[in-house]
Amino acid sequence: MTRPLIMVAPNGARRGKADHPALPVTIPEIVETARACHAAGADALHLHVRDDAGCHSLDPGRYTEALAELSRAVPGMRVQITTESAGIFDAEDQFACLTRLKPRWASISLREIARDAALAPRVYASCADNGTEVQHILYDAEDAALLARWQAQGIVRPGQDSTILVLGRYATGQVATPGDLAPLLAAKPPGCWMLCAFGPAEHACLLEAARHGGDLRVGFENNLHRADCTLLRDNAESVARLVAQLERTPA
Repeated sequence: MTRPLIMVAPNGARRGKADHPALPVTIPEIVETARACHAAGADALHLHVRDDAGCHSLDPGRYTEALAELSRAVPGMRVQITTESAGIFDAEDQFACLTRLKPRWASISLREIARDAALAPRVYASCADNGTEVQHILYDAEDAALLARWQAQGIVRPGQDSTILVLGRYATGQVATPGDLAPLLAAKPPGCWMLCAFGPAEHACLLEAARHGGDLRVGFENNLHRADCTLLRDNAESVARLVAQLERTPA
């Protein structure tokens, strides 16, 4: 099979050192994790930054610092920022982050932007004007239908068709299986796509996505465990294991 793009999501918005001591929180930790994951085979990084207390942040200044450090340390690695609200930020905060930072690449949850429907056209127009590549987060068929509707209405601009499909949730006991992919894949509008999956079957889900031509997102944001439910050593181990499994998968 053609090797998919591999993105690592090393921390997310909700987990911390109590969940895994190797989960990167500070910018130096994120940079060191990026180096290790890039060496292990990751092509891109999904970036979350934290405030001084270690909490999720959308601060453009922190993003600017992190992006500069990552550019110096791993110049060959693409970096995508998140605009995730994590129950902390409203749609205006997310819009402010995008307009002040003008990132090259950002993930955007449609259901979060839809909290302020009047703002949605401005969000996607700003991304188009600033050259920000958009990756829409789709959790279910309703999200996929919303994206198709916004595309038809011209709210989402031509070319803004990239998606990431999410299997599972943070909720207790709500983990992904490879069989969860087919319904969401069938529901999504046309365009390039990526998959991430919660729980110990993360790699199995990602291999299923690769068989269907999807790109892959792996890392501690979504899963801390090997398939046998033992803790992974760090994000780089997860990336290396995924790369090895892809190499063993028949074309």
